[in-house]
Amino acid sequence: MSNIAIQVEHLYKQYKLGVVTTGTISHDLNRWYHKLRGKADPYEKITGLNDRTVKAQGDYVWALNDINFEVNKGDIIGIIGRNGAGKSTFLKILSKVTAPTKGSIKVNGRIASLLEVGTGFHPELSGRENIFLNGAVLGMTKIEIKSKLDEIIDFSGVEKYVDTPVKRYSSGMYVRLAFAVAAHLEPEILVVDEVLAVGDAEFQKKCLGKMKDVSGHGRTILFVSHNMATIQNLCTKSLVLQSGSIAMPLTKTEDAISFYVRSSREKAQVAIAERKDRSGEGKIRIVDLKITNEKNETQGIIITGQEVSFKIYFEIKGEIEMASLAAALSITSSEGLLITVLNSEFTSEPFQLSAKSGFIECKLNRFPLSQGEYSMNVILRHKNIIQDWIQEVVYLSVEDGDYFKTGRTVASSHRSVLLEQSWSAGK
Repeated sequence: MSNIAIQVEHLYKQYKLGVVTTGTISHDLNRWYHKLRGKADPYEKITGLNDRTVKAQGDYVWALNDINFEVNKGDIIGIIGRNGAGKSTFLKILSKVTAPTKGSIKVNGRIASLLEVGTGFHPELSGRENIFLNGAVLGMTKIEIKSKLDEIIDFSGVEKYVDTPVKRYSSGMYVRLAFAVAAHLEPEILVVDEVLAVGDAEFQKKCLGKMKDVSGHGRTILFVSHNMATIQNLCTKSLVLQSGSIAMPLTKTEDAISFYVRSSREKAQVAIAERKDRSGEGKIRIVDLKITNEKNETQGIIITGQEVSFKIYFEIKGEIEMASLAAALSITSSEGLLITVLNSEFTSEPFQLSAKSGFIECKLNRFPLSQGEYSMNVILRHKNIIQDWIQEVVYLSVEDGDYFKTGRTVASSHRSVLLEQSWSAGK
């Protein structure tokens, strides 16, 4: 295992549905009794895979199911998967936040983890005190931490507040300091979950540069993100998780992304009202998304430059105050790269609900994307709380059209966003 940083063998994680604890005393005793007699776990027989597209058939579910792979020292590995695929569960086991049900993870070196905002920080301690606390957890001496202190504070950009209790920090400040600590205290393995999305674009770019620098010094990085552009830019190899299992073993990142996009297209064929792979509070649910032209005709193919409307139909499923609903649509390329975001919060006040069902419409006078295949994600928020979020809800086929109203079709060799423009010449 000299060149291996992480070795995962037959890793399983099981949860009991409907409970927060690890189980009940009766189940624990029953498991212990079967183990004492050399028999198999009695509850393994009634479990199902963590597939959100089907109804659970038992009281238990496998969040992870027979995960096997190896990561070499110095590798930057991407972990790709939809919501509920098991990505965060795996990282929590790797970081020893929770224990596996079966199997093992062998780690060669110290791990620093950046999982959720606030993980590893004591809210009552100042930023400076938390730096020393995290360093001590990693096994570093006070002298070692002091030698890195100025560099950490400078990178985080929170120097003005470093002696303030972190409970006063914004989520962005939390993430800035947490990443600076994790990246600069020289762990052999750095684990980063989706949390970097909280930071601004400039800081994200700074973090990606730092991770590349860290890996260049022989350290290993495991990175989870829904942003395929970031995965492609950062990771040399990636794997795809689906319903708690490895759908695509560790391979070239471009091959993993291609597989993920193909499988996502298959998911999008399921009727929206029946989709189970969704997240959010769930009191308001998306039941349909219709794409129509200026004549209110449903569109299978969108022509560049034509008027198009996206109607998000919803139903209220729980008790909720009838006010302040917002919607957003994001469009990504067939490679999983984010192209643009349409967000009602950018252009209007929150909508005031007056019925238990209805729709929110986003209209584009001239559809601005050139020819290609695109996917669309949709989110409904109520008072800044995500109520429903479905990824790859529909796929769009776009054909080039007369966007600029010049009588000429705009042809593009690569996907692009078209912008209104005016040209002139002078002397």
